[in-house]
Amino acid sequence: MMQSKPFFSLDRVSHIYQSGDDEEHEALSRITLSIPSGEFVAVLGANGSGKSTLARHLNALLLPTSGQCLVDGMDTRNESLHWQIRQKVSMVFQNPDNQLIAAVVEDDVAFGPENLGVPSEEIRKRVRDALNLVGMSTHAGDAPHLLSGGQKQRIAIAGAIAMRTECIVLDEPTAMLDPRGRAEVLSAVKKLHEEQRTTIVYITHFMEEAIAADRIILMDKGKVVMDGTPRNVFSKPEYVRSLGLDLPLAADLAQRLRIGGEDLPQDILTDEELVHCLSR
Repeated sequence: MMQSKPFFSLDRVSHIYQSGDDEEHEALSRITLSIPSGEFVAVLGANGSGKSTLARHLNALLLPTSGQCLVDGMDTRNESLHWQIRQKVSMVFQNPDNQLIAAVVEDDVAFGPENLGVPSEEIRKRVRDALNLVGMSTHAGDAPHLLSGGQKQRIAIAGAIAMRTECIVLDEPTAMLDPRGRAEVLSAVKKLHEEQRTTIVYITHFMEEAIAADRIILMDKGKVVMDGTPRNVFSKPEYVRSLGLDLPLAADLAQRLRIGGEDLPQDILTDEELVHCLSR
């Protein structure tokens, strides 16, 4: 059976900041990668690995220094296509305070669809649906500045949902949040993926968030060094640690117990799996 074309297709993409300068820095190095529609992909890597630079190529905020980045078949180097690309891919960044611009939550969520020229009645429906999806419908009339960090980030995600883009790229959306806020945001993203089949690219350095994805892309020094399911990736704990990353708590504890003599599977990921194996 013929496979559908990828939603994102990167062919030997490199990105150099301050090219030709004494300070030039290669943030991406000849990355070849494809992401199909409907997939939930987590991109992991230590600080400076290139994951945020990669994220910004996915809706043409940055353009390749060399190589090609296609979004649903559209070449990001073609400036005349940028408006169409951004109607397909929306971004959510790590600081929600930089993204919320209106005095009332529902006005903020409506901002994107208004800019796209969506009719008023359809905007109201989209705002209502988006707030329901992220569990924030009771806050529609609130002022964003009165909300918690996790609530603000869910409003930012609702704004992206209301634009009805086919993909949402989230660049470390929980980096500034406490554990409760992180859990709220991840829950909203998982629900969006499961119910709407939206393509999700989720940049993070939190391992517990990464294991919620279908697939993990692991980056180091501007290159993709591993690409597989969470179980594949975290079954190689020494390699993951060598890149300056932690393991999910259950995987880390399972490895320590194996070293101590416990007969446990190599691919334990979650607390529930660990408890189940130990209880036997």
